[in-house]
Amino acid sequence: QVQLVESGGGLVQAGGSLRLSCAASGPTFSSRVMAWFRQAPGKEREFVTAINWRGGVTQYADFVKGRFTISREIAKNTVSLQMTSLNTDDTAVYYCAAGRLGYDLTPSFQRYDYWGQGTQVTVSS
Repeated sequence: QVQLVESGGGLVQAGGSLRLSCAASGPTFSSRVMAWFRQAPGKEREFVTAINWRGGVTQYADFVKGRFTISREIAKNTVSLQMTSLNTDDTAVYYCAAGRLGYDLTPSFQRYDYWGQGTQVTVSS
């Protein structure tokens, strides 16, 4: 079992920055791909970014490239998402997810077994 708790969401003006954190617990956390997804009102959940278990390989959705950075600290069991140059389209609930053991980076949410409760990010114009 892996438990995930997100924090760091809030209200920010367009052009601003936020840092989300995901605290993980469970014996297999360090062996799993970790990812962030988001879901805006009335829209489907979409992939944002993922990082492999070593932390050396990352994948980003095109709409966040150059603006968002994912990182992980295995010793602290945390995954972070640094978000810069935020715009109103980034408004959504952001979810941390732990990937299925044995699978590599993927934007497919079906390959993620554990999810946090989500944290709201609201970007005002």
